[in-house]
Amino acid sequence: MKKTRDIKSVEQSLVAFYRNQKRMPTYAEMMDLFGVRSKSVVFYWIEKLIEKGILEKDPQGFLKLSGISFGIPLVGNVAAGLPVSAEENARDVVSMDEYLVAKPDSSFLLRVTGDSMIGAGIMEGDLVIVERERMPKSGDIVLAEVDGQWTMKYFRRQGGEVILEAANPAYPTIFPKEELKIGGVITASVRKYLM
Repeated sequence: MKKTRDIKSVEQSLVAFYRNQKRMPTYAEMMDLFGVRSKSVVFYWIEKLIEKGILEKDPQGFLKLSGISFGIPLVGNVAAGLPVSAEENARDVVSMDEYLVAKPDSSFLLRVTGDSMIGAGIMEGDLVIVERERMPKSGDIVLAEVDGQWTMKYFRRQGGEVILEAANPAYPTIFPKEELKIGGVITASVRKYLM
C-alpha cells in the first residue's frame, strides 16, 4: 500500500534536497522526491507550495525557495549558572534566519575585526547582522562612517551631539569632527566555535 503524500512531507523532501545539493531539483528529480509518476502531479505540488509561500518564481520563471530557512529543534533550556537537572524534549523548531533577522530585505552581515566591542560580547571573527533602515537609539550598537572611516560602536547622545563609544576601555570615545553617517544598527552577533 503506497503512502499518500501531504504538503508537509513534500516540502520537507524539497528542502532536504536543496540543503544537500545547494540547488533546486529538476522536474524529473521532483518526481522521485515526491514519489510520483507524472509531471502533472509535480506541477500540482508546485502550485500548492507556491500558494503556501514555500516556493516562488523569479522574474525569469525559475522556481526558488521563498522564506525558507533551515530550522533546527529547540529542545529545552540549559543553566549557565549552577547545574540543574534538565529534560530534553523537542518543543519547537527554530530557524536561525528567522530568529536573528527581523528584516532580511534591509539586513546584511559583516565579519568583525578588532576588539573594541569585546565588552558587548562581540569578538574578532564574529559575524554581526546589520539592519540598514532602523533608526538608532542611544545605547544601540551601530555601523557608522565617521569622517570617512567605518567603525562599529555604541551610539550615544550627549547633550545635542552624537558620540560613538567603544565597549573596551582601551579605545577612546569618538567625537565626529566633520561627518557622521549611520550605516545601520547591529541587531545580532554570531560566533562559531568549531569548524
